[in-house]
Amino acid sequence: MIVDETLILPLAFIIFAIIIIAKGVTIVPQSDLYVVERLGKFNTVLHGGFHVIIPVIDSIRAKLTSREQLVDIEKQSVITKDNVNISIDGIVFCKVDDAMEATYNVVSFKNAIANLAMTTLRSEIGGMELDDTLSNRETLNAKLQTELGSAAANWGIKVTRVEISDISVPDEIERAMNMQMEAEREKRAIETKARADKEAQIREAEAFKQSEVLKAEAIERMADAKKYEQEKIAAGQQEAMRLINEAMAQNEKAAEFLLAKDRIVAFKALAESSSNDKMILPYEVSQMIGSTSILGEAFFSGLNKGNTNNAS
Repeated sequence: MIVDETLILPLAFIIFAIIIIAKGVTIVPQSDLYVVERLGKFNTVLHGGFHVIIPVIDSIRAKLTSREQLVDIEKQSVITKDNVNISIDGIVFCKVDDAMEATYNVVSFKNAIANLAMTTLRSEIGGMELDDTLSNRETLNAKLQTELGSAAANWGIKVTRVEISDISVPDEIERAMNMQMEAEREKRAIETKARADKEAQIREAEAFKQSEVLKAEAIERMADAKKYEQEKIAAGQQEAMRLINEAMAQNEKAAEFLLAKDRIVAFKALAESSSNDKMILPYEVSQMIGSTSILGEAFFSGLNKGNTNNAS
């Protein structure tokens, strides 16, 4: 196949143009950041989507991500304020906030953050005692985040969170801490039991006091009730005696009626009794016996007087 020499140059130009256009078309994935330089100087930052740059003149200096990233703090030995050697490591969560500063202000922001975290961790723990280091982990995390955040802001990095993942102490220190914690637990148990016993005694005393007060109040109320009852009974009896006196003054047979009424009640009780040694007499017979006994006493009295006179 023979190619016309006059077409070679246009074909080469077309191929070169296609290559240039292909190099100028840039598709940035979502959540990625492309730092573009023009003639060796920062030009712009490309975000996710379709972009066109000028080939040869423009070049992609760095490709970063806007997603949150993890930076490991390697395990290291740190000496606390009370001279205890412990091992500690952690994780720093960060994300690129300014792609230009992250590219031009620091060589590698991950290495810089890791090294800064290690030095900051040594400085913070060096001013804390062992107990504070173990118990105030949240405070330590907050301090590290503040220190790292202020420094990383100059690199266009935002520190979102810092977590201390592990704190290891020597075996002898751990045994001593376990013994101390056991002693503290026993001490708290004894104090709690003492407080409970004290509260129980106070409650028992209060209950006894309340019981005695209630008993005294009950006795007082019963006495008042009995006094009121006796006063009412006495008032009733007084009123009844007054009415009886008035009735007897108005009718002479009222007394006989009351006596007859009492006799009927007495005879009724006697009749209902289960005793065999009883004898019931009519009222007239008993009245006659009473009269006969009076006459007999008068007769014998007269005889005794006559005998006395004859003897003299």
